Amino acid sequence: MAVLIEAISVVIDNAALLAAFGNDWERFKRTVPNATLCADGELVRVGFMTPTDVEHYIKLLEAHGLRHFEDGQAKSMVVVDQQRGPLQSCDWVEFGHITLDGDARKRVAACRAKDSASRQLFKPDGWTFESSLSSSFGFVPTESVEKSLKLLRSEDGLDVYWNEHTGKEIYIGRTRRERK
Repeated sequence: MAVLIEAISVVIDNAALLAAFGNDWERFKRTVPNATLCADGELVRVGFMTPTDVEHYIKLLEAHGLRHFEDGQAKSMVVVDQQRGPLQSCDWVEFGHITLDGDARKRVAACRAKDSASRQLFKPDGWTFESSLSSSFGFVPTESVEKSLKLLRSEDGLDVYWNEHTGKEIYIGRTRRERK
């Protein structure tokens, strides 16, 4: 089995997650700040669009007893980038790409538990390829945001920017507001 990876994902070992939350899935779900949750029974994935939001979510999970990174190795959770794969050394996941519906244009990143034999992909409820980041991925390094993007407005958990290079609006989903 596998979970979809888009933007920056926090991938959590399901057994460790359930142990940390006293086998209370609903209690865990209340920590999820957006609609990106998906799980395959072995792994749980929550996605984010900014490193700051990832960092805050990891701290929240650590407060519940999950461990992120120790001794050079991801422990009960790992950060996985849509383009680069796991960002820490992790011996319990495999990262790769899956083609949907036999259509080579519908290629998505995925993560599965190491040595899992299943090829089934689990996606967030309501997810469609056509409206996904996999379909229309764009990346602006954090250090380039101020140079190429102009913040137009923030609304309903989205920061809306004008991209100086493309002449188009772009949307960045946020789970928390930055304090200036």
